[in-house]
Amino acid sequence: MAGYLIGLMALAALVSAFVGSWRARQKRDAARGSKSHSRPIYHGLNAAIWTGVPAFVFILIWLLFQNGIVDALVIASFPGSDQLSGPQQDLLISEIRQVASGTIFKEPSAEVLAAVEHLRSLEVLATWAMVALVAALVAIGAFLGYRAIEHRFRARHSVERSVTWFMMFSSLVAILTTAGIVGSLVYEALLFFARVPVTEFLFGLRWEPQIAIRADQVAGQGAFGMIPVLFGTLVISALAMAVAVPTGILSAIYLTEYADHRFRAAVKPLLEILAGIPTIVYGFFAVLTVAPAIRSLGLSLGIDAAPNSALAAGGVMGVMLIPFISSLSDDAFAAVPRAMRDGSYALGATKGETIRKVLLPAALPGIVGGVLLALSRAVGETMIVVMAAGLIAKMTLNPFDSVTTVTVQIVTLLIGDSEFDNPKTLAAFALGLMLFIITLGLNLIALRTVRKYREKY
Repeated sequence: MAGYLIGLMALAALVSAFVGSWRARQKRDAARGSKSHSRPIYHGLNAAIWTGVPAFVFILIWLLFQNGIVDALVIASFPGSDQLSGPQQDLLISEIRQVASGTIFKEPSAEVLAAVEHLRSLEVLATWAMVALVAALVAIGAFLGYRAIEHRFRARHSVERSVTWFMMFSSLVAILTTAGIVGSLVYEALLFFARVPVTEFLFGLRWEPQIAIRADQVAGQGAFGMIPVLFGTLVISALAMAVAVPTGILSAIYLTEYADHRFRAAVKPLLEILAGIPTIVYGFFAVLTVAPAIRSLGLSLGIDAAPNSALAAGGVMGVMLIPFISSLSDDAFAAVPRAMRDGSYALGATKGETIRKVLLPAALPGIVGGVLLALSRAVGETMIVVMAAGLIAKMTLNPFDSVTTVTVQIVTLLIGDSEFDNPKTLAAFALGLMLFIITLGLNLIALRTVRKYREKY
């Protein structure tokens, strides 16, 4: 219902825009002796904003609080609900909603069936109340927007002010989202460090998070040293960047400086198709094709290659990252002014010397941006390393051996029915916080590099 309501609201805003523009033209034609402040399109946009924005904001707020209020009313009317704890009430409302949706695993009690009927009646009432209130807001907003159409009304200023407020709101949402992510990571990581010493986590050389969660389980005491996990992440990222960086930059140089325009028009879209392939497909390719081939190659050379190796994961990940570096480097090379190339050629430099001494320094900020984007993607990649690298944390530089990464361990630790009150589960948030700090450090290094080597032209 909410989707249909938003669609009808958008249609009403569009109609208000057309009617407002038409009314503004009539006002302008009637007052030929004086100059209008704003064009009719701004009057139409202002009417559309008045019609759609308040109703849309109301729908978002209503949907945000509707389920909570309905659940509270259903629980309050359930017999004996005042004697239930918070988790028990959550389980009860979950059962009621499952029965209401038709998902029944056992015969519900009479009290649950009565609560289901109450839930459905409340949801119907809430839906129609939302429809009525949204219709009223749309009508009031359309009336106010239409009434504001006057010959000297500053409609353009009103529209620009609304757009400014929307951009400020979007920026605030982005900032609050980032702050929320960081805050949740820090909070859960502090709970982990309350159980595991920080020094053990940062400098420990063993990563064995398998501990007993329940009293009937048999497991070790666990070890939470992140060095082996971080080492595996760096090894796979280094292998991926060793494949992606030279291939991406050299392909960008060839497409920009050497290739014919017809060849470039055909190859560049094909190269960028690699960026649109889902990572799970790369993972299947790595585990079914690349990993067996690398194992066979290693055995033929007398090397004991693991079925899942860092070389398989890093190589396939490098292929995935080529479009990021190639596309941004290509744009950086294309942005270098033609006069710089011509000046280099006029001084007698060859094409290779021009590329090395003029294009590369001038395009360095764009190249560094592409490399940074690829490196951040490599550090945070999950599916490829889950399928092709391994799960055991090892400190080895042998590319034919299996290693694990931070993201793989985060996925492994959060799989299952583990509660968020033990070191095994909380370790995932500590790893996430370290990954965030590493990515932030890479960004700072890249910014300093760009400032240091940026060419002024």
